[in-house]
Amino acid sequence: MIDPGRLNRRLVLEAPVETPDGAGGVTRAYSDVGTIWAEVTPVAARGDVEGESAGATVTHRIRVRAGPAITTQHQLRLDARVFRIVSVRAHDRSDRFLDIHAEERVD
Repeated sequence: MIDPGRLNRRLVLEAPVETPDGAGGVTRAYSDVGTIWAEVTPVAARGDVEGESAGATVTHRIRVRAGPAITTQHQLRLDARVFRIVSVRAHDRSDRFLDIHAEERVD
């Protein structure tokens, strides 16, 4: 049984919006879909270099109540922090909660 009081972070669920760039491609931005309460737990971190900038990728387990259809196309935001969704699965057989595996880039 999960204590609902552990869902103590208010995250913004964002969906991708693609617009033509005029050169045959698209530009992807994200639009707010809704706000959900979540438990955010860091799981691991690894240092790396991206675009000549040293930083780290932190993986998180994010637990939310089941409800909105959340896919790997979405992302979650907590203020300036952005969590890229890697996978979504039911927490247990009751399907009342979802466990989201997400990555956050920290520079």
